[in-house]
Amino acid sequence: MKHSATRLLWRASRPRITARTSLPRPQFVTPAVRRHASTSENASNASSRIVNFFYGTTLILGLGIIYVYVTDTRASAHRYIVIPALRWFYSDPEDAHHVSNQTLKSLWDFGLYPRERGDPDQKKDLEVEVFGRLLRNPIATSAGIDKHADIPDPLLAIGPAIIEIGGATPNPQSGNVKPRVFRLTSQEAMINRYGLNSEGADHVAMRLRDRVRKFAYRLGLGHDEVAEKAVLDGIAGVPPGSLTPGKLLAVNIAKNKITPEDDVDAVTQDYVYCVERLGPYADILVVNVSSPNTPGLRSLQQGDKLKRILDGVVTAAHSIDRRTRPAVMVKVSPDEDSDEQIAGICDAVWETGVDGVVVGNTTNRRPEPMPHLKNLTPLEEQHLLETGGFSGPHLFDRTVSLVKRYRKLLTEKPAGSEPSTTPTPSKPSALRAEAEKIKDALSSSLQDLSSSSTPSSSSSEPDPLATSVDTEVIPRPPLESSDSGKQPLFSLPKERFYDQSKEEQDTLGDSREPTKEPPIQPQDERDRLKAISEAIERLPPREQREALEKLETPIHLPHNDQPKIIFATGGITNGKQALEVLNAGANVAMIYTALVYGGVGTISRIKDEMRDEMRRLVEEKR
Repeated sequence: MKHSATRLLWRASRPRITARTSLPRPQFVTPAVRRHASTSENASNASSRIVNFFYGTTLILGLGIIYVYVTDTRASAHRYIVIPALRWFYSDPEDAHHVSNQTLKSLWDFGLYPRERGDPDQKKDLEVEVFGRLLRNPIATSAGIDKHADIPDPLLAIGPAIIEIGGATPNPQSGNVKPRVFRLTSQEAMINRYGLNSEGADHVAMRLRDRVRKFAYRLGLGHDEVAEKAVLDGIAGVPPGSLTPGKLLAVNIAKNKITPEDDVDAVTQDYVYCVERLGPYADILVVNVSSPNTPGLRSLQQGDKLKRILDGVVTAAHSIDRRTRPAVMVKVSPDEDSDEQIAGICDAVWETGVDGVVVGNTTNRRPEPMPHLKNLTPLEEQHLLETGGFSGPHLFDRTVSLVKRYRKLLTEKPAGSEPSTTPTPSKPSALRAEAEKIKDALSSSLQDLSSSSTPSSSSSEPDPLATSVDTEVIPRPPLESSDSGKQPLFSLPKERFYDQSKEEQDTLGDSREPTKEPPIQPQDERDRLKAISEAIERLPPREQREALEKLETPIHLPHNDQPKIIFATGGITNGKQALEVLNAGANVAMIYTALVYGGVGTISRIKDEMRDEMRRLVEEKR
C-alpha cells in the first residue's frame, strides 16, 4: 500500500501533456555560404574531361580503322580467317556458299561490304577492249558464284570487270539431291553436281529489273517502267547490265532438265525464253551447253544441234527492245577437245554470228594431285569418287591449250561461212537512221534547255549532242590509244570493232538538207524513245543537260568476219597464270574456285600479281 500511494502521489505531481501538443521550436536560418572551387578541383574536372575525350576519340578512331580494314578486299583476314572459319562451321560447302552470299547481301544493304579501295584500275595499265567497250581490267568471275542474281553489286565491288550470274533456266528447278558439293581442301579444288539449280528466268529477271529501277530512282528518274527503259537505253551513260562504268554483266542461261535434248526445237525455245526475259538486263548472254551435271546437255555441242540453238538465241537477242543488244557467247566443255569437236563448235559460231566463246567448264575427269600441294586426306579420296564436275588449279594447263586451239579457229572467218542471221547494220544508211531516232527523241528536250538557259558567251565549243542532232552524226567517245612508246606486256588479239570511218562522217555531215517528213518508226521504237524523253523531262534543267551529255551511243558489235572474243575459265589462281592465258589468245580470264578458297580479296590479289609480273618483265627487258 505504501508503495502504491507513493506512485499515485508522484503521478499527481507530474504535469500532464497531451500527445498532440507541440511545443514551438526555434527556427535557425543557416546563412548561405558561398563556396569557391579550389584549384585542385578545377584541375581534376579538366583532367577527367581530357581523359573522356581521349577515350572517346580512341574508340571512334579504332572503330574507323577496323571498318576500313574489314571492308578492304586486301585485308588478309578475308583469306586466312573468314574462309577457314566458314569451312570449320559449315561442313557442307553449299551451306557455306549460301551463308557467304547472304552475308555479302546484308553487308551491301548496310554499306559495310568489302570493296577494292584506292581504285587501282584508274592507272589503266590493265585496261582492255571487249565488245566495243573499254573494260577496267581483264578479270571476270565465272557462273555459279551468284546463281540467282542475289549479289551482283557486291561482286562488282570486289574488283572484276565482268561478273557472270546464273545459270538460269526457263522454269525453276531444284537441281540434284544434296549433298552435291564436295571439298578437296588439300588440293584447293572441289567437285560439284548442282544440276543447274535455279529459281527460274522470271525470278532472276525480276531481281535484275528491281536493281535497274533502284538505280534509276537514285538518279532521280523515278521507279517505274519509263525510268527503267531510260536507264537501259543509256541515259545514265553506263552499260545497261552492270550499271557500272568500265564493267559488264553476263547472264548464263541453260535449258531445263526435263526438256528432252533430242527435241531441238523445245531446247531452243528454252534458251529463247531466257533471252527474252533476261536479255534486257544483260550485257552478255552466255549459252551454257557444257555443264556435266545435266543429262544430255553436252550432246547439244554437236554441230547441227548447236547451230539451230545458237541461231535462235542470236535472233532473239537482236529482237530485244533496247538501243544496244547484248553480246552472245557460248560456253563449251573442256572434255570435248578432239579436233572434230572443236572445229564443229567454231563452225557453228561463225555461221550463226555468235560474238564469242567461253572456253572451259568443270570436267568429268579426275586429274592427278598436284605435288606442290598437300596430300589428299582419306575423306577427300572418297570425295574423288563422287559424280560431278571437277574444278581447281589442275585444269590450268588444259585451259591454256584449249584457248590456243580455239584462237586459231576463231581469228579468221572460214571461207564460205555465212551468218544465218542479220548482224548489226554497219552502212551509212543505218547510221543515218540511228541519228534520226536520237534526233526525234531529244530535239524537244534540247529546245526546252536552250530556252531555259542561255549559254555562256565565252564558250566557243559547240555542244556535241546538239551538233549530232543538226548534222545527223552520232558522236562516239574516242577509244584511248596506248602510248606508242609503251610495249604491251600481254598482247590480246587486235579487234577491229565497227566505227564510223572519216569518209562516212563526211558523207553524213554534208547531207544537211532538212527532211520535210521524218521517217516513220515502228511503234515500239517510238515508245522506247518517248520513254527516254519523258525521263529526261523529269529532271531539273541542269540534270537534264548532264543526262543528255551522258546519253550512251549504241555500241556496235564487231562484224561477223572479225575475230571472236574468248573468255577463259579453269584453274586460274594467280596473276602470272592470268597473264599466260591472256597471251595464249584469251581476252578475259575468269575466276571461280580460286575465289572460293581465297575469299573476296582474290581478284585484287590477282591484279596486283599481274602488275608485279608486268614490272618484272619490264626490268628484265632493260
